[in-house]
Amino acid sequence: MKVLKKQKNSRYCIICGMDNNASVKAPFYEMEDKTIVSKFKFRDIHQSYPGRVHGGMITAMLDELIGRALWIDAPDTYGVTTNLSVKYRKAVPYGQLLVAVGKLTKNTSMFFAGVGKIFDENGDLLAEAEVNYIKLPPDKIQENLHADDEMIYQIDDGVTEIDMEKYKI
Repeated sequence: MKVLKKQKNSRYCIICGMDNNASVKAPFYEMEDKTIVSKFKFRDIHQSYPGRVHGGMITAMLDELIGRALWIDAPDTYGVTTNLSVKYRKAVPYGQLLVAVGKLTKNTSMFFAGVGKIFDENGDLLAEAEVNYIKLPPDKIQENLHADDEMIYQIDDGVTEIDMEKYKI
């Protein structure tokens, strides 16, 4: 499936921050079917039990993924999570390529909601979430927050298509 745009990475986010040594440094791609996709690897510093990723990191990835789905049609709109439900289907490994897919299911003037899934490279579902958000301007999220000061990395990696056959949302 065709990638329409690669979204920017932030400086310090635990999921996409390029200046955060503990970050996953995940890329996010806007797809032609209005889904958001990330191909990424968790690392051993993200573990809970040996060989598996901490549930908090899995949840953070799904929250970031679904929140970014809003930016496909509203790139200057921000939101804060109000409710999040995660189902852990299988242990999520670190050090292996994973694919996350998310999309919006609701978008109103004040709220938005979506679903997301994390798959292994074979297409096996590892975790999924439903998340609700309230829309807020950046200065209501944090005083003196200027999103343009945080979302500064536009990294061209040459990805123009992603095979989505095994990763159904």
